[in-house]
Amino acid sequence: MADDIPYDKTFDLLPDTPKDVVPGVRAVVANNPGPFTFKGTMSYIIGRGKVAILDPGPDDDAHIAALLDAVRGETVTHIFVTHTHRDHSPAVPKIKAATGATVYAEGPHRLARPLFIGETRRLDASADTAFRPDIALADGEVVGGDGWTLEAVTTPGHTANHMAYAFKERDLLFSGDHVMAWSTTIVAPPDGAMSDYMASLQKLARRSEPLYLPGHGAPVRDAPRFVQHYIAHREGREASILHRLGKGAADIPTIVKAVYIGLDPRLSGAAGLSTLAHLEDLVARGVVATDGPPSISGTYRLTERPLPRS
Repeated sequence: MADDIPYDKTFDLLPDTPKDVVPGVRAVVANNPGPFTFKGTMSYIIGRGKVAILDPGPDDDAHIAALLDAVRGETVTHIFVTHTHRDHSPAVPKIKAATGATVYAEGPHRLARPLFIGETRRLDASADTAFRPDIALADGEVVGGDGWTLEAVTTPGHTANHMAYAFKERDLLFSGDHVMAWSTTIVAPPDGAMSDYMASLQKLARRSEPLYLPGHGAPVRDAPRFVQHYIAHREGREASILHRLGKGAADIPTIVKAVYIGLDPRLSGAAGLSTLAHLEDLVARGVVATDGPPSISGTYRLTERPLPRS
């Protein structure tokens, strides 16, 4: 499973130092490297003169200053947000206060499904629950600026409010955390849902943009083919889970140990949540059963009456 995606882990951007990545787009990477953020969160400046900033990033004064320095002498007219994790959206209020730009996003942070009785949110610390866009965008809406046009592409899964943006003049997609060249993304219930994530991957697979600029790491090249690798990877992960359950009922730690070989210990919690996301989908489709609602502490077993993926 580790080698089934042609990852690109090259990266040559210096923290908080603007760099042209394609004509009309500058990138500024935040100095927040880690196991989930790779070398840091990518903020993008779109256009010249009258510009947009996409994903202003964490509430980090050095990064905010770097973004504002990068657009000194220009006018920031729009701010776009792909999703409301704390490494992507918390800098919005300070950037908006400094520029007066209008903020666009799918909407505020929300759960992909209701909480079950006794369940707590697993990723509260990562969610920017204070974020509110000035304008909420629906799928397919188009926003234009000076020399650029962005199409809103809803891609729930990593979060319920995740949105990608197609840059029409450059035939590329800002993919946020939904598709990244360096790694797969975490899907963690109840904030995210595997059924939504897979449907969003299929949606992107039907698009033609050859290049993605993601929320972390290097650009995704030959993007439609790369998305197919992502889909195959998730389908393979599902098959591995089912293979383990074919040997008998198991809890999530047992499944993670069997499925995630050589896992970085720092990612064990994320692996458990991604496994839960797969199991929620499998339970909904009737492939797997558990007692009560699917939970991180549940025990899972195969059924004999699977339903097709909708």
